[in-house]
Amino acid sequence: MHQTLQKYFGYTEFRPLQEDIIRDVLDKKDTFVLMPTGGGKSLCFQLPALLMEGLTVVISPLISLMKDQVDSLQSNGIAAAYLNSTQSSAEAAEITTAILENRIKILYVAPERLLMSQTLGLLKQANVSLFAVDEAHCISEWGHDFRPEYRRIKTLRSRFPDIPIIALTATATEKVQEDITTQLNLTGYSTYLAGFDRPNLFYQVWPKKDTYAQLLGFLKKRRRDSGIIYCQSRNTVDTLTAKLQRSGFRALPYHAGLSDIQRSKNQECFIKDDTDIIVATIAFGMGIDKPNVRFVIHYDLPKNLEGYYQETGRGGRDGLECDCILFFSHGDRYKIEYFINKKNSKKEQDIALAQLRAMTNYCESSTCRREVLLSYFGEEPTGRNCRKCDVCISPRKTFDGTAAAQKLLACIDELDQRFGMNHVIDILIGSKNKKITAKHHHILKSHGAGREYTKPQWQAFAREMIQQGVLCVEGARYPVLTLNLDSRDILVGNRAVKLIKPVVEASVIRPHENISVETELFNSLRRLRKTLADRKNLPPYIIFSDSSLKEMASKVPRTHQEFLDITGVGENKLNKYGDAFLAEIAAHIAEKQVQSTNSSKAGNDGLPATQQETLNLYRQGMSIQQIANIRNLSASTIIAHIEKLVLAGEIDSIDEWVDAQKQQAIKKAISDVGPEYLSPIKEKLGDDCLYNEIKLVRAAVMAEVAETAFSPV
Repeated sequence: MHQTLQKYFGYTEFRPLQEDIIRDVLDKKDTFVLMPTGGGKSLCFQLPALLMEGLTVVISPLISLMKDQVDSLQSNGIAAAYLNSTQSSAEAAEITTAILENRIKILYVAPERLLMSQTLGLLKQANVSLFAVDEAHCISEWGHDFRPEYRRIKTLRSRFPDIPIIALTATATEKVQEDITTQLNLTGYSTYLAGFDRPNLFYQVWPKKDTYAQLLGFLKKRRRDSGIIYCQSRNTVDTLTAKLQRSGFRALPYHAGLSDIQRSKNQECFIKDDTDIIVATIAFGMGIDKPNVRFVIHYDLPKNLEGYYQETGRGGRDGLECDCILFFSHGDRYKIEYFINKKNSKKEQDIALAQLRAMTNYCESSTCRREVLLSYFGEEPTGRNCRKCDVCISPRKTFDGTAAAQKLLACIDELDQRFGMNHVIDILIGSKNKKITAKHHHILKSHGAGREYTKPQWQAFAREMIQQGVLCVEGARYPVLTLNLDSRDILVGNRAVKLIKPVVEASVIRPHENISVETELFNSLRRLRKTLADRKNLPPYIIFSDSSLKEMASKVPRTHQEFLDITGVGENKLNKYGDAFLAEIAAHIAEKQVQSTNSSKAGNDGLPATQQETLNLYRQGMSIQQIANIRNLSASTIIAHIEKLVLAGEIDSIDEWVDAQKQQAIKKAISDVGPEYLSPIKEKLGDDCLYNEIKLVRAAVMAEVAETAFSPV
């Protein structure tokens, strides 16, 4: 097991539970696995597939997800394939032959394709050793991604009674877990619950006020990062995408209103790092395996916590940090309620309303976001400060709210526990609206007893008490507030209550951890990865993940063995890519050594010696390429020298490299999107301008600004 793990996947040890799960699969036991996104679910069936005789069949919901996983497996030297509607009959026939000749170890199929008579006939002839049901929550009508065709998978047990089944998901409440195991007819199965916590995700809820300005402030600090922004409607997606593009961001839309070709193209651009941001409806994301998503933003309120957890789970799959920001307003909640009430089925309405209430409670909670999220999925709260959410980073102030709580509970009691939150609070603040007077509730003792607080403040108190468990809500469609034993203790003065002061807090942005990584080398390795990926028409992360590149930049391997010790580097990837990456690392080391040797030496004008030498040759009338040839350096290095010389005021004109008209266009683009990053400037200008030209103009602009700033008035 460990040799196979190292050889094909480049890991030296298993993550929690993986080894136990794999041993059960190898023992031909049915297995149910609930493991958070990024926890290593796929390895739980991919590695056994290599150790077992015959074929492992993976049922996967989306074609794009299949392709990514097959590409990744093939990149690791594993014989994997998929059968789906994108293939020609000749391609499908070739794969069918390979399966019958035992040349394929892992086959991906969608449930619809699996249950076609032709596919079932093929599998009857093949030597199938394992069925893996990925995204197994799709089988449950209680799950947020329910797909009716998944229900038919249960016939596998009767058709292949001796073949073990492993079901895997990252999102399932206890009810969904039970539904999955029942629907798949799992027998004598082992259950592995790895928990839902994703410690690298930082959860924040921001009040929805001047939302685009808030978003822009965040994105300007994350220009080079990949991220997803979720919106509820297609119109919002299109409008927001256009605004981001005008602000100089590489953003593309994704929703059902686009053609299949356009959606596929936009998704591919995102996966291949050709665009930084996807603005999408919830239709996007289930079919991607992109590990380096650094932020997931919900521009609108999600409908339920299952969907929210699944969507935030698309960030930070590589284990590195990811920001999860949710913009919240009650206006969004009312919109969702309106559409829920349009549903024909009362059962569906009740389920959706209960889910929405849980979502709203999460947003309004004054306790740890992570605790609220995990407790929803059945995990016991720890009571610890997670340091990875806005509430824990910036706790809100509390006060003795016993008196306020007693007023609220007394009103509920006076109403015989038969009314909802808004009606109770309207009585407390002394409202005489039609509903209050019609029921003669304006003559109650509680009427007007809580005028010292506003309605939103009372709502905050009530929600906080529900979170604390000292107040209950019953009913889905028409929820009413009810009392429990703790409520009675508070009413008679046997228990005190601490409440959060209901004030709007400023948005919290997590202080990013300092990672000991050579940023310059990391960026060089990332550019190399993109070049190689483009040549092979692969997403860059299939070659190496960001976490592998960061480890390379930190450890700076120089030999094949040292490169093999990098996490994520197996023998196949060493053979394919090792020499290219080692050469890039060696070039970086050599350049650093030259800079180090020259750093203590200054030229006649106080410049580093290497820049002084370039300046001397430039003054002799030599071109960039001639200087590069004489100095045995790359042209890009010489341009970097010239950029610094322009900034230092040693070269006062760039006209010989960039014509005047192009300079003006570049200056305008810099003015529009800012000088910090090259990519947005290049995106605005298109293919007519080269990166080197942009660098030189940017240097000239900054030199001019500096001269103006320090010139005497």
